[in-house]
Amino acid sequence: MSPRGQTRIDANGRAETTAAVADGKSAGGPRTDAPARSSRRDELLATAGRMFAEQGLRSTTVRDIADAAGILSGSLYHHFDSKESMVDEILRSFLDDLFARYRQIAASSKSATETLRGLVIASFESIDAERNAVAIYQDEAKRLSGQERFAYISELNVEFRQLWQSVLQRGVENGEFRADLDVELVYRFMRDTVWVAVRWYRPGGTMSVDSIADQYLSVVLDGILPR
Repeated sequence: MSPRGQTRIDANGRAETTAAVADGKSAGGPRTDAPARSSRRDELLATAGRMFAEQGLRSTTVRDIADAAGILSGSLYHHFDSKESMVDEILRSFLDDLFARYRQIAASSKSATETLRGLVIASFESIDAERNAVAIYQDEAKRLSGQERFAYISELNVEFRQLWQSVLQRGVENGEFRADLDVELVYRFMRDTVWVAVRWYRPGGTMSVDSIADQYLSVVLDGILPR
């Protein structure tokens, strides 16, 4: 008999199917509770991520999360020691993945224009795949970054600015972008207009991530390419 399928939900509400065996036993092996614990933890993170994104961190209590998950508050503490631990795990996972992509794109030998395109696409793909985490980051990052456990947010914000500005500056210096370009201003414009998309973009819509990124870039590049 084949194992039953079990649906796991990640911190942003995405489902992925894994193999599970009835009564928590592996085929031909001893019983293990680790997969069940991991699955339950993922489900709790998904519930918390959705509630943090929709209601805000300060307006969402541990009891709210437990009630939505159908468990007692005390049971939630078997998985996480605090609400902040849940936020930390959601944000770290999202930012680690995003910046790994940013660094890979920036390290390529592509032109400044193509590098910029890659960064924009990576950002929109992140919004598509990690909608709840992006919304939490947008709403809470400034406040959380003042706490010691979230100090990495400020550090990554600095890296984000330096990375994007270096691409823009390279484009100015090699003649791809206008010589009179205000790199700081363009960086701020791109940062804000890309990430505000989490407020209106809906995954699974009629426009693909690449299509949105290309149309966005056509508007931006029209203003920064040499005339």
